[in-house]
This record gives sequence, C-alpha cells and structure tokens, in this order.
Amino acid sequence: MNMKTYDLSHGVRELNQALHDANLTKEIKNWQVINPAGAHNIACGVNDEVAITIEGHAGYYCAGMNQKAAITVQGNVGVGVAENMMSGSVRVKGDASQSAGATGNGGLLVIEGNAAARCGISMKGINIVVKGDIGPMSAFMAQAGCLVVCGNAGEALGDSLYEAHIYVKGTVASLGADCVQKEMRAEHIEELGLLLQQAGFDESPTAFTRYGSARQLYNFKVDNASAY
Repeated sequence: MNMKTYDLSHGVRELNQALHDANLTKEIKNWQVINPAGAHNIACGVNDEVAITIEGHAGYYCAGMNQKAAITVQGNVGVGVAENMMSGSVRVKGDASQSAGATGNGGLLVIEGNAAARCGISMKGINIVVKGDIGPMSAFMAQAGCLVVCGNAGEALGDSLYEAHIYVKGTVASLGADCVQKEMRAEHIEELGLLLQQAGFDESPTAFTRYGSARQLYNFKVDNASAY
C-alpha cells in the first residue's frame, strides 16, 4: 500500500500544499503525519479521496473544509475540528474543543471522547457522532444533519434550532429556545442505527431520546418577543 510519512516539524504549510497537489494525491492514497505537536490548520481543504492519519494531538481547525478525505486524529483536537466540512469523514480518537463540526455541510465527524461547547453550531448537513458528553450551546442554530450524543448534553441544547435531528442517550442539562423533545419513530431509529454503525459504536438506538425544533421561531410573533 502506497504511503507517505510526513514529519510536521517541517511545517504545516508544506504538508497542506502536498495534500493539494493533484499529482501527489493521485499516486499516494495513504498519508501519515508524525510529530503534529498540537499544530493548527493540519490537513485543511483536502479535496481528494485519501486517508490521512495524524499521529498525536492537533490544534485549531484541523481538517477544516474537508472534502472526500478520511482523516483520523490519534489524540485530541482544538477549536473548530472539521469546520465547514463538505464530505468525507473525520475521526477524533480523543476529545474535541469548542465548535466541533461548526457550519459543516456534509460528511461524518466522529469524536470518541468528549466535545466542548457549541458542538455542531450552525451545522448544515454534517452528521456528528460523539461517544462521550458535549458542552453547552451545542447545535445552536443547527439547520440540517444529525447530532448524536452517547453521553450527556450541556445547557441550552439546540437553541434556535431549525431542522437538524438531535439524539441524546444521557441527560440534557437544559433545552435552548424552540428545542423540544420529540417522538422517536421508526425512521428515526433507522437513521440513528445507521449513524451508530458508521461510527463503530455498540449502542442501541432505542435507548436515545430525540430532540428537534418546535418551529415557533421561524416567523416573528409579537407574543413571543421575549424568546428572541
């Protein structure tokens, strides 16, 4: 199997440039990044079907704007992992800081540890599966896609939610404005079961609670002014 090992002590810009080189990514489908040392902006904007393994912790905006690539981080990540991801997959073996998967349009983000505040903020079609807990204000203004939490959720979950689906197995500290508990129908069990399978988590979808939009904030109503 054709693999290239890149020592990040040589610089992040050089790595990202190599990952954007169509000639290189055509020949090399497996990349190993060593000595990441918490560097920021690792493997951003990748637009090829390559597999990238980062051997250690990554800093801010790792795998941002990902398209097509399958990226694995063997450690923790900083703010904004997989921000604005379009397709492909990102797997974090450790914990994620704030705004994981923010504004993501597609693809699958799997976090095997915990995620901090604002996980899935303004998500637009990305699917996010978290093995542990998530922090407050997660899925704020989430428009489309799914947020799956196998642990507990913090305060103001789904505040100002649009049409994203939220599934939580544990407890929810509080729900945000216009977010309500909803019925878990057969199609939701099927959707959740597939996401858990893709994430590799052995969880029963029937053990989760679904949350979604009450659809009361779509249009301004003077009687609801205090909720805006």
